[in-house]
Amino acid sequence: MSLQNTPSSERLHIGFFGMRNAGKSSVVNAVTNQELSVVSDVLGTTTDPVKKAMELLPLGPVVIIDTPGLDDIGKLGELRVQKAKEILALTDIAVLVVDATKGKSEEDEKLISIFKERKLPYVVVYNKADLLNTTMKLDNNEILVSALKNENIDELKNLIAQLAKTAKSSKPLVSDLIDEGNLVVLVIPIDEAAPKGRLILPQQMVMRDILDHHAMCICTQVEQLSVTLNMLKDKPKLVITDSQAFGAVSKIVPEDITLTSFSIIMARYKGDLKSLVHGASMLSQIQTGDKILIAEGCTHHRQCNDIGTVKMPSWIEHFTNAKPQYSFTSGGAFPENPSDYKLIVHCGACMLNEKEMKSRMQKAQAENVPIVNYGVAIAHMHGILKRSLAPFPEIQKML
Repeated sequence: MSLQNTPSSERLHIGFFGMRNAGKSSVVNAVTNQELSVVSDVLGTTTDPVKKAMELLPLGPVVIIDTPGLDDIGKLGELRVQKAKEILALTDIAVLVVDATKGKSEEDEKLISIFKERKLPYVVVYNKADLLNTTMKLDNNEILVSALKNENIDELKNLIAQLAKTAKSSKPLVSDLIDEGNLVVLVIPIDEAAPKGRLILPQQMVMRDILDHHAMCICTQVEQLSVTLNMLKDKPKLVITDSQAFGAVSKIVPEDITLTSFSIIMARYKGDLKSLVHGASMLSQIQTGDKILIAEGCTHHRQCNDIGTVKMPSWIEHFTNAKPQYSFTSGGAFPENPSDYKLIVHCGACMLNEKEMKSRMQKAQAENVPIVNYGVAIAHMHGILKRSLAPFPEIQKML
């Protein structure tokens, strides 16, 4: 996967925060060397979060996020502030921009407390250093810059790069499940939901991870799986299937071959697989009238046989013999307080970064609302969850 093609969900997310007219957008433009954000002396020029996926040396592929001022006023201002704070849920590194001539405000200090509470790596940038007549004593994670005169901008980028070393996730995708030279069979259904001319992101990511670790993969559809397995001289190390084909694939793949799904792989990579497996047990307790939230991280065009709005409710009702009430969210939308729901069923989160998926899980757990993802839920409802967790024996023991 080249740097240019790195998906946003796999990029380091750097959020810029601060008061109105602290020069936040000017700092963003100086760091990116682009006119990413509109700059003006008018208070509140940045009205909504501005995101830009780009390459930023020495960091590599990143998403830069410029947010509205945290001291915006009025009802509309309050909504903008709320939007800015929501960005914290997907931020890997926070950059707090402070007007050096004014120093940190009470709101700045509150935000720093939130950074610390969330264990979020952050740097405090004192902008407008060219207007200072006195020297400032700085902590290790603080720096003086002048966005106007482009002073200390490279030093700021290097400071962010240092923080990036601790912010980047070291979670494996499939590399810890295979050895060099192993063969993995990937079952990829091509149906009306499959995007024309390309594979979905989890499939691409798994393929690349296999190749990066000098193993091999064969791609096949469900209908050709038996023939594919029979053609192999040696049995594969692992079979990974699309969740929707779990039932059919489990009947074809012999019991002595380890089987799992892309969605379960992503659940471990992006969130907390143990918690998601625990959430699956709630499916057996669903009754008519219970509220279920079905949440997706992307905003794809829904089709007539859409997995989130059609297939998942159908599977749930068949499994539970109940008629729950459903709510649906997609993209960046997710309830701040999900306490009304008996269960949250989430997609594989391939379009969300790890930070945002974990934030959603934490919101659910804070309200004691179980959460499960598509792959885990489907495997549980088809009675093959235990088998699909074979690559993860410590979690399999929970069942």
